[in-house]
Parts: sequence; C-alpha cells; structure tokens
Amino acid sequence: METLVVDHPLVAHKLTTLRDVRTDSPTFRRLADELVTLLAYEATRDVRVTDVTVETPVSSAKGVRLAKPQPLVVPILRAGLGMLDGMTRLLPTAEVGFLGMIRNESTLQAETYATRLPDDLSGRQCFVVDPMLATGGTLAAAVQFLFDRGAVDVTAICLLAAPEGLAYMDKVFANSGKPIRVVTASLDERLNENGYIVPGLGDAGDRLYGVV
Repeated sequence: METLVVDHPLVAHKLTTLRDVRTDSPTFRRLADELVTLLAYEATRDVRVTDVTVETPVSSAKGVRLAKPQPLVVPILRAGLGMLDGMTRLLPTAEVGFLGMIRNESTLQAETYATRLPDDLSGRQCFVVDPMLATGGTLAAAVQFLFDRGAVDVTAICLLAAPEGLAYMDKVFANSGKPIRVVTASLDERLNENGYIVPGLGDAGDRLYGVV
C-alpha cells in the first residue's frame, strides 16, 4: 500500500482552519471542498488515459483523454458527501457510487447500511472519499467491498490519517496484490482511547452537517 501525505502550504493552511474549533459549519464545508480538490489533483496522478489527436485552430495536436471505463468516485456516507463536489470538480466525467458505512462505537468495526454501486466494477479505477482514516476498519471494509465487485485499483482520499489506521490497512491488504493508495493532508499523532484522531479536527460529519 502506498501512502502520500500532500506537502503544500495551501493544503496546510486550509487544514489548520478546519482543525480550529471556532470554524463554523459553512466555512468548514467550503474549506473541506477546496482541500479535497487539492488532494484529488495528487490522487489522480495515475488515472488512466488514452492517446487522442485533436484539431486546434492552427493545426493538429496530440493529447490524452480519460480512458474508459470512467473512474468511479465513492463517498462513504455521510461525511464523505462533504468531499464529493471537490472530487467531481476535478473529474466531472467520473461516475459516482455511494457506500453507507458506520463505525460501531462499541466494537470500532465498520457496518454497512446502504449501497448504491454497480454490481460489476471490472476494470474500474475507484476513488474512495472519507474525511478520517482513524482505526482503518471502515476504509478497509469499503476497499474490500470494491475489490469484491471487480475494481482493479483503489485510491482513498482522506483529510486526516492516523498511524494506527494506516498500519491496519497495510496489514489487511499486505497480500492482496492489488494497488491501493491513501492520499491525505496530514498523518496525525495517534488515536485516543475512543478511537478518535489526535489532534484531529473532531467529528467531521458533525462539523460538516451539525449533530443529528
């Protein structure tokens, strides 16, 4: 598994404001959207393309277009929805699937409660978006779900990651033979006793949408 921590002053600037407890939900949503677009730029560096030739007003020019089948963006509900616009802004032709997963706060294990994805993902590159990679249970379950349906490689885009979550992902997929990448704005210190990232930014879903 490959991990990329994006080192850029704009990423660090936006993430600092997201961490700030004084940042309100409208500002949090806007900054999360902007930050995801910056992360998506790095996450899509290996997106598949095909060579094409187009006519400019002056001459012909060689270039590339996204290869088919188109990439699939998969937000993990509900917090992942706050990252969807930032992804589709960069990949407007990508298709979007939805995966509803929740962490059982007693066992810290992921439970699936809703899916809206193609049954056959053969040949598809998938981009999973979820703000927090904490214990790794939810993301690992989501990635495995996509591989079980035929995805060829999966890139996860997270605002924050904890060392424990990355270690768990690496352990689960050590012998999978599948290409997996995690792209994040920060590798934080640790998890606390409740499984939350420290220093983190709190509950991303609550900060995006309020407590429900």
